[in-house]
Amino acid sequence: MHPAFPGVLTAIPMDITHHFIQQGEGEPLILLHGNGEDTSYFVHQMDTFADAGYRVIALDTRGHGNTPRGTAPFTIRQFADDLLGFMDLHGIAKAHLLGFSDGGNIALVFALNHPERVDKLILNGANLDASGVKRKYQLPIEIGYRTARLFARRSEDAQRKAELLGLMVNDPNVAPTELQRIEVPTLVIAGTDDMIKEAHTRLIAKRIPNARLVFIEGDHFIANKQPEAFNKAVLDFL
Repeated sequence: MHPAFPGVLTAIPMDITHHFIQQGEGEPLILLHGNGEDTSYFVHQMDTFADAGYRVIALDTRGHGNTPRGTAPFTIRQFADDLLGFMDLHGIAKAHLLGFSDGGNIALVFALNHPERVDKLILNGANLDASGVKRKYQLPIEIGYRTARLFARRSEDAQRKAELLGLMVNDPNVAPTELQRIEVPTLVIAGTDDMIKEAHTRLIAKRIPNARLVFIEGDHFIANKQPEAFNKAVLDFL
């Protein structure tokens, strides 16, 4: 049991230390970036959410930004375990989670595995599996993944590329039926021209009990490109 939180299990031992930035005071709001990105993705969210009364924490996930790769598996489920360790280390018993793209997948898996640690859940451009991505985007990812794997043993760059692309080919593989276990208030949000299929986004929102669904004019990167509309939708929900 975690000594600071009675009834809460302690995370597995960590082989990495996360780089993170934080701003503001109040209820913790953790921001999780997408594949190949880092905390800078949320440049348009930090001030706004902090000014709204939240302790905003953006962290670089394993092998991204300034957080080391470590030796543990490079998977969405490992990243969710990493998040649990991060929260334990920093004494965060419960937090709002906002995840974008692969960060949304991490938040989703985390909410399924550790519902007692989540206050409210915001899934931006998340997907359950590779079939949720429009084929014109997913096909180049799959080709790049297969090519990188061929050279991974001879090149560190190819190995890193294979791991990153592998997240979008092999993960997160969450069954739609699992979503009914999510009981925390949830916002599902995506762009009108997102790389995630609209039907897939609607499926996620439909299967999560009482989830709120919002579409914002724009592509996959609405938080970065349409921050005013995105931030308003998030704060209205919170």
